[in-house]
Amino acid sequence: MSTSDREALAASATATATPSEAAPESPPDYVLTGDTARILVVDDEKVIREILADFLSMEGYVVHAVEDGATALEELKRRSYNLVISDLKMPKMGGLDLIQKIAEESIPVLTVIMTGFGTVETAIEAMKKGAYDYILKPFKVEEVIHIVQRGLDRQRLQHENIRLKDALSIYKISEAIATSLSVETVLDLVLEATIDTVDADVVSLLLEEPKQEGRFTERMRKVSERADPGMGAPALNFDEVLPLFKEDRPLLVSGSRAYRYIASPPHDLEKRLVSFCSIPLKLNQRIIGMLNAYSYTRGNKFSEGQRKMLYVLASRAAFSIENARLYENLVDANKDLTTANVSLEENFKQTIIGFAHALEESDRYTRGHSERVAMYARLIAIGLGMSGPEIDTVVKVGLMHDVGKIGVRNDKLNKPGKLTPEELAMFRSHPAKGKRILEPIPFMRDIVPGCYCHHEAWDGSGYPQGLMGDRIPLIGRVVAIADAYDAMTSDRAYRKALPHEIACGELERCTGSQFDPEIVPVFLAQIEEFRRLEAAAGRLIPR
Repeated sequence: MSTSDREALAASATATATPSEAAPESPPDYVLTGDTARILVVDDEKVIREILADFLSMEGYVVHAVEDGATALEELKRRSYNLVISDLKMPKMGGLDLIQKIAEESIPVLTVIMTGFGTVETAIEAMKKGAYDYILKPFKVEEVIHIVQRGLDRQRLQHENIRLKDALSIYKISEAIATSLSVETVLDLVLEATIDTVDADVVSLLLEEPKQEGRFTERMRKVSERADPGMGAPALNFDEVLPLFKEDRPLLVSGSRAYRYIASPPHDLEKRLVSFCSIPLKLNQRIIGMLNAYSYTRGNKFSEGQRKMLYVLASRAAFSIENARLYENLVDANKDLTTANVSLEENFKQTIIGFAHALEESDRYTRGHSERVAMYARLIAIGLGMSGPEIDTVVKVGLMHDVGKIGVRNDKLNKPGKLTPEELAMFRSHPAKGKRILEPIPFMRDIVPGCYCHHEAWDGSGYPQGLMGDRIPLIGRVVAIADAYDAMTSDRAYRKALPHEIACGELERCTGSQFDPEIVPVFLAQIEEFRRLEAAAGRLIPR
């Protein structure tokens, strides 16, 4: 820029604005907010610094100016900035070296290079090292403002895309949490999602101690990959935190203000807390836990949008944790009772069966399905010449084969149209869910193979394991035929019940592909004899 140009711009600037370098400095714990963009101007010529600072200030930006790259780097380590405008040639550290240092330090800021040389090679070199754009001297202030606005718009769009991805992730995790019956699994999912969503260094989840209202202890903690694996989560000052939660006030603070809510703030400046967010887990207005996120990474301040997403996650987690606790308590209590009194095994079995039946009763399309499958499976077991205990096990599998649907949303599946891939995957998860429900119950382990494998196919095309032929447990092959027959001869949301003859024809057609070729003939003979006896007794049978 020529001397006359500088003088003209300087005169214009001083007539309309006060130099921003005269403004008071921000406090050391200042962290960038989402409302005001901060710009760092780096040039060894004071008049250029002042001109750019004045005009950018008039555009509503917070501007700070320094005279060389080394000073700029120190400033970037102290405070967060959106954008850096740097001269190419300066004493101590030039613009290209500054860009390289910014990349090495992983400082999240856009950079724009100013050069008076105007060569294409210089611009290309700056872009290769990470510069967003470049400005050729002499420049017009309007062009600089345009480049700044374009860069900040791009930055905002990137942040919005990240927030949208985070929101989608939160939704998917929430669905997984809602169907989990394990407290540990819920906690693990919540903390993994929290680290991914807010890019925290440490996250922790505190739960209220049973029968000790108001006393919270850490149940699980996770540390990000970039942090020290042994990094702890600071203990909270509950005298400050709980009153906020009871008033439904958000807890999102940064810098030194965060230490008001920490029981023992660290004295080590290297572990200085940059940002802190804590979300209550509430159930019926009772605080049952807290989800905490800590950032020690320079420039990584949690946003209000991230806090809101964590609030949604914590809300879903509170209900799931309570449900999982109730379920685990039920399982544990019944385990103790079964060891004390064998007769209670049958009571617990009937409770679970009743639970499965209650699930079917809520859906008119599956009402009575398990009893009918158990009945048809019993006919096959008798036809195969199984022993009395083996027949009893087959009947139990028939009654319990769909218990995993406790964790499946039927309202998504009972629709006239074709299932989406996501809905199909959700439906196909029920054998595995049933396995996880039944395995912890000692006296139900003998029915796990049948419940887990009743959707396997003779040719290996089934699920969840893709087993083939005799590798499929016999009890699973038996229930698969009974299940298919009842499904075909019952009304469904997507079709009316098929006649008996057509259902039998489908079983024959799929013999050797979906069904065991030795069991299908046994079932067909047994079902015909059963229908004959039922008709003779005057009882209703499928048409």
